[in-house]
Amino acid sequence: MRASSLVSLALIASGLLFSGGVWSQPSVEVVYRGLDSPWGMAEVAPGKLLISEKGGHFVLVDVQSGDVRDIAGAPKVVANGQGGLLDVAVPRNYTPGGWIYFTYSAPVQGEAATALARARLNIKSGMLTDRQTLLVTTSISDTSRHFGSRIAFDDDHVFFTVGDRGVRENGQDLKNHAGTLIRLKRDGSVPDDNPFVGDGAALDEIWSYGHRNAQGISFDSGGRLWVIEHGPRGGDELNLIAKGENYGWPVVSQGKEYWGPFDVGVKQKEGMQPAAKVYVPSIAPGSLISVRSDKYGWKDDLLSGALKLTHLNRIVMQEGKPVGEERYFEERGQRLRALLEDSEGVIFIATDAGELWRLD
Repeated sequence: MRASSLVSLALIASGLLFSGGVWSQPSVEVVYRGLDSPWGMAEVAPGKLLISEKGGHFVLVDVQSGDVRDIAGAPKVVANGQGGLLDVAVPRNYTPGGWIYFTYSAPVQGEAATALARARLNIKSGMLTDRQTLLVTTSISDTSRHFGSRIAFDDDHVFFTVGDRGVRENGQDLKNHAGTLIRLKRDGSVPDDNPFVGDGAALDEIWSYGHRNAQGISFDSGGRLWVIEHGPRGGDELNLIAKGENYGWPVVSQGKEYWGPFDVGVKQKEGMQPAAKVYVPSIAPGSLISVRSDKYGWKDDLLSGALKLTHLNRIVMQEGKPVGEERYFEERGQRLRALLEDSEGVIFIATDAGELWRLD
């Protein structure tokens, strides 16, 4: 059991909140301080968030009281560099006791690869049970970067992103899961209608490829699938995902080399999908949600947490296309790692500094 910490700090920001018939600015309430490198969040019961910590632990936070409990049953992870216990997510039809999905850097042959697993949570005992490893990807690398990895669901499937693992050529190699978006049935089996099933030159699990390091994924209310990913020096991308398509990395990029003022690849190429939105300079996006409620005046907009430029990035959407952008909470100077909209439409943010925020 961890000591509880309930802190109430109000901060006026440049967002919008409907109050008393007038659109006013939302505030931030710091629900808890003391998380250890939080990475993912899932609502597992009303008012209770399961949070993954990159070092290899889960905690359960009561957002009303601020109480935090350790949850046993996490897998062994390679907690090195960008690796560790990564995303945790539940489908929209989740009910307590159902399957909880999570990604992590799994030890493989003395190195590490992104993996997907699921388990059930017994809140009373504080344990994950019935843990199943659904896929250990072929993204083995001796680097400690670009694991991805975020999770999303449609009605029947689970999707998760895998970074290129710091090896650029992986982005165009369909015999490797690195640099791809993967689609599985929720039990971990491969859907028959995946785009490369039966293609001996590609892996069956791949849904799209040519990704560098996608750390945000979300379906919008219209059923469109969006992915946001890190570029190199400049060139972060928001991509609208289509079955079997190639998103270009490293052949196409809007970013520069780290070692000099030179383009990485070309700006566009036939047969490779252009980004829906590009960030130059990079904001370093660490998450992505499509807002379902109108509590803050952001319904159907996309939100991403920015790591490098330390703000909440709101992508204003119109008819399924990005048409504008707003940035909030820059003055707090915190890397925003994970976002969650709960069943009541309340948005929570976890920061690399170990704080859990609630937007009011």
